[in-house]
Amino acid sequence: MTKRMIIMLILAGVVFGAVFGMKWFGNKMMVDYIETMPIPPVTISTTTGQRYTWENRVEAIGNLVPVQGADISTDVGGIITELHFESGDRVEKGAPLVTLDSDTERGELRRLQAQAELAKLNLERRQKLYKLEAISKSDLDAVKAEADAAQAAMQSQAARIAQKAIRAPFAGQLGIRQVSTGQFVAAGTPLVTLQSLDPIDVDFSLPEQYLADISAGLPVTVTVEAYPGDVFEGTVLAVEPRVDEATRNVRLRARLANADLKLRAGQFGQVQLRLPGEQNVLAVPRTAINYSSYGASVFVVTGDREAAQQEGGEPLTVSQRFVRLGPSRGDFVAVTEGLEADDEVASSGLLKLRNDQPVVINNEIQPDAELAPTPANT
Repeated sequence: MTKRMIIMLILAGVVFGAVFGMKWFGNKMMVDYIETMPIPPVTISTTTGQRYTWENRVEAIGNLVPVQGADISTDVGGIITELHFESGDRVEKGAPLVTLDSDTERGELRRLQAQAELAKLNLERRQKLYKLEAISKSDLDAVKAEADAAQAAMQSQAARIAQKAIRAPFAGQLGIRQVSTGQFVAAGTPLVTLQSLDPIDVDFSLPEQYLADISAGLPVTVTVEAYPGDVFEGTVLAVEPRVDEATRNVRLRARLANADLKLRAGQFGQVQLRLPGEQNVLAVPRTAINYSSYGASVFVVTGDREAAQQEGGEPLTVSQRFVRLGPSRGDFVAVTEGLEADDEVASSGLLKLRNDQPVVINNEIQPDAELAPTPANT
């Protein structure tokens, strides 16, 4: 019985060993085939880095703000009796805008004027009596205080009446009228917006690394989507004396000429700030850069190009190399680290490439790359 059991176990071991052996052998043959299977080459176009001397400038997104701008409102409530403007009018400083009903206040002013005149007459009489030593100094002082109080009350009432006439605090362009004649408005009700647009300011921020290079007086240019062909020029007006702790950016304000009033407060624009000096850079087309979450890289062509063109020669391959990028101009981007001027890099077909990927170079069709592209506005 024991001998029969041993024979059965031996036979089972042989069977299972044969099964697992065949499985291992099949997997090994498949892996060997895949590893030795030739990798088809990928057709790419190539380029080399080019040396440029670029203006030392930096770009940012800016917000246009008026030199002076306010929503005109009233200090006191009342009924509008007159409107002295139309929507969109240009006005000078001090021009009347809105008049509120002030009949009640004017009646009160006449009463206070009469009281002030009476108090003045009483003071003059008391002064004559004091000179005759008919009254004491305290009596004269009391009458003088009454006269001063009456005069102050009259001036206070006149100031309240002046509040009923709203005038332009500065020259500029009015917006859309928010009220109508006969309407009652409470204190603080917006009446119309007034914006001074010529010149106009643009606010933008830069990283703190540029602090050593920026100062008031540097030239700036601004472009806006509303006028894609126009460039608006100006100069830096001021640099914020502190760096924002949350963003580590420093805020700048530049002033632009705006005689034709094309620019409006609230628009955003693309700002280019010209810094002192120039930059000597090594640049490649943007299409040669492989962007990913772990960094930017290029695929450098390796191998003997002449030998690869001969029959049976070793094909060209590519090697992925990580690079550090600098500023960009149009379709080009500067490479500050990781690339030499004579390195040939792939400029198209990057999605199909990996390390040691065989390639075939065809430069008959190259992606367009310009330093100042002017694409059609679609």
